[in-house]
Amino acid sequence: MDDVLEFLKAAKTYYLATVDEEGNPRVRPFGTIAKFESRLYIQTGKKKAASRQMHAHPRIEICAVGKGGTWLRLAADAVEDDRVEARQAVLNEYPGLHRMYAADDGNCEVFALENATATFCSFTAEPRTVTF
Repeated sequence: MDDVLEFLKAAKTYYLATVDEEGNPRVRPFGTIAKFESRLYIQTGKKKAASRQMHAHPRIEICAVGKGGTWLRLAADAVEDDRVEARQAVLNEYPGLHRMYAADDGNCEVFALENATATFCSFTAEPRTVTF
């Protein structure tokens, strides 16, 4: 899990795939990833389509490109953690979000990544898979 966290932090931007109300895939850039209580978390706003989609279909996929022709694919269940402590922990990792979100604003939302399978890939090495 720490390797996944390190990879996504270094990439800065990753792409989150969800499923919309009609069953169509939706992909958008995301940038939040934090470790809290031994779980990885992502953050969004409750007003956003990504939030509605993760609540309706919690199985998501994340893809990020790293250095030297490497990339990461991560499949996981996005499980909302409605504790203010979890929201604050993620926001503490991203001070720039404080102008848009507060842990108790009724809009900030965090999802723990559970039942995760991460595959580290490159064109020059065999894939390496980790689960958490």
